[in-house]
Amino acid sequence: MSTTACRLRPLMSFALSRCRDNAKKINGRRRHVITDSLGLLLMVLVTAGNVTDRQAARGMLPLLRTRFPKISLVWADGGYAGRLVTWAKEELQLTVQIVKRSDDMKGFVVLPKRWVVERTLGWLMRSRRLVRDFETLPASSEAFIYFSQAILLIRRLARPASRPDREQSWWTAAA
Repeated sequence: MSTTACRLRPLMSFALSRCRDNAKKINGRRRHVITDSLGLLLMVLVTAGNVTDRQAARGMLPLLRTRFPKISLVWADGGYAGRLVTWAKEELQLTVQIVKRSDDMKGFVVLPKRWVVERTLGWLMRSRRLVRDFETLPASSEAFIYFSQAILLIRRLARPASRPDREQSWWTAAA
């Protein structure tokens, strides 16, 4: 199936919600994620593989503005550079700041602000259901991403008290 055929049809059926991304040489879907500064999930959009970052952001940023009106600054990677930055500033009064990697860096380098989203994606990949794309519809895939984030937060809330309290009670019991 060519990428132009995928772009023209709505994402209704299973076959049309999965396309090839020739830039990254992958077949399937892309997960577009917006997090807060702590790495907690705010929004998710699952699209076909041929949808670019800028196209997905054009759909997500207006929803972000309506759901979270106090947000005024968005950090993004180089895939979101271009006319999207000026469009977001003019239409949504939202500042999109591109965090770029310098040319003299070689290999893996942790970039400020961008590692927060990568860490969130790593947390989500701990869920077995999200490691592979088993879902038929993009909406069900989005639902399982939100579900995985909720499970992660519930586990953090249900964690026992901090370790120094346990060690202190052991020391008092031994004395």
